[in-house]
Order: sequence, then C-alpha cells, then structure tokens
Amino acid sequence: MAPLIILLVVTLVLLVAGAAGVRRLRPWSVAVRGGLAAMFVATGIAHFVGMRAELISMVPPGLPAPGLLVTVTGVLELAGAAGLLWHRTAPWAAGGLALMLVAMFPANVHAALAGILTAPEDQLVPRTAMQIVFLAATLAVVGYHWRTRRATQDERLLARS
Repeated sequence: MAPLIILLVVTLVLLVAGAAGVRRLRPWSVAVRGGLAAMFVATGIAHFVGMRAELISMVPPGLPAPGLLVTVTGVLELAGAAGLLWHRTAPWAAGGLALMLVAMFPANVHAALAGILTAPEDQLVPRTAMQIVFLAATLAVVGYHWRTRRATQDERLLARS
C-alpha cells in the first residue's frame, strides 16, 4: 500500500505546485513522472533494505537465482526512477518500467496465492488493482510523450508548407 500512497501523494503535491505557478511542473505528466519516480525509488530500495527476504520469497519457484532476480529488478527500478526525471529519457524509462511491472506480476500472484504476504492489501484483488494503477501511470507518461512529440512534428510540417 505504501507505494500507492507515495505515487498518489507525490503526484498530488506536484500537481498543486504546478497549479500554484511552478512553471516547470505545469504539464500533468511531470507530476505523474515525479510520483512514479518517488514510488520506484522506494520500491527499488526495498529490494536491498527492509523487505529483501520477503521479495526473494515472492519469486516463483521455477525461476533461478531469486536473490539475483531481486537485485536486478531493484537496480532496474532505481534506474527507471532516475530516467523518469529527465524529459528525454522519461518515455523510455516509463515504457521499460511498464514492461517490468508486467513481467513481475506473476511474483505478485504467487505471493498472494501462496500466502507469503498476509496483509489485506497484499491479497490478489487489491494487489492487482494497485498494479493496474502503476501500469496505467507508466503508460500515461509514454502516451503523453508520444502525443506531444507527434503534435510537435505535425506543427513543423505545417510550418514548412
């Protein structure tokens, strides 16, 4: 539940700051990128400190080297968070994080069905709902950058005509 709260609170704070006149925070996508970056920093750190043992136990039994997989995904989450903060790399980082969320979802299903994590928010339905929110946020960033890039290209073509 903490990652969802981090995503929502940081995004909301950045949206309010943008509405209050902080020019660099004006597009809503900047606020979502900031919320996602904060969330992925928190979850990435958890791969090394605090929840490492629980995360290793979440890896489905058929996968090799659970400790290495948790380390690699933690590094990817931290790298993705950093990539979200720079406009040029944000859509690539968001796309990569979206793919990683999909790839890691079986571990969430395994943990919920095997009873590895027992908190109410770790049950299959709430966990799936949170993953959908995270995935929607990452895809919204990709979509925003795709639309704005395309609009800029269209404007350039019209200017040449």
